[in-house]
Amino acid sequence: MAGRARGSARALLAALLAPALVALLVAPARGRGGRGHGDWDAAVALPPLPPREDAARVARFVTHVCDWGALATLSTDQAVRGWAFADVLSLSDGPPGAGSGVPYFYLSPLQQSVGNLQENPHATLTMSLAQTNFCRKQGFDPQSPLCAHIILSGTVTKVNESEMDFAKQSLFVRHPEMKTWPSSHNWFFAKLNITNIWVLDYFGGPKIVTPEEYYNVTFQGPFGKLGKPLIPPQNIF
Repeated sequence: MAGRARGSARALLAALLAPALVALLVAPARGRGGRGHGDWDAAVALPPLPPREDAARVARFVTHVCDWGALATLSTDQAVRGWAFADVLSLSDGPPGAGSGVPYFYLSPLQQSVGNLQENPHATLTMSLAQTNFCRKQGFDPQSPLCAHIILSGTVTKVNESEMDFAKQSLFVRHPEMKTWPSSHNWFFAKLNITNIWVLDYFGGPKIVTPEEYYNVTFQGPFGKLGKPLIPPQNIF
């Protein structure tokens, strides 16, 4: 009798949960590629990779089409103090076709990376075309140099009022879920002030690009027009 009762309870629970599970499976995602997401996955096709010999242009391309990256900071946690600490962060350098080259973030003091940055704002960010369909279509492994990725070093700073609207628009159009994140977490907009750039898009080691070369790149045609950053580095944590 007890076994039958447990079986009936499981069946009832399964019946109650089924509609919710189906809704989760069929509902469009609210992040990358979801409804209302200003990205390259739906109506707008991913533009072609720039010529690999133009490393600065490749770097700007990767920054602009990537929605997230891994940010490495120096840990302040006593167990691993002073060690490298990497975390995945959503980012954007501008709405599709209107990138500035500046990686913007939406951060909270509750994040461990932010605690690290408050003590030491230096950080390194890496972004890869492995997160797009480029490498999958070409059959490139994410670690292959042919699956282009870039490494940016610099300092993470809060954006000021004059840059706030652009940072907000840049992030919310690509990551609409951010609009619903709890205000009690004290979210704020930040950016990476780039000082060093490495591009890995072919065999033979990384190519070094200066910030000046990087920000002087402009794109025309189906990619839109991408220009220079709006505001110079300031407002360190």
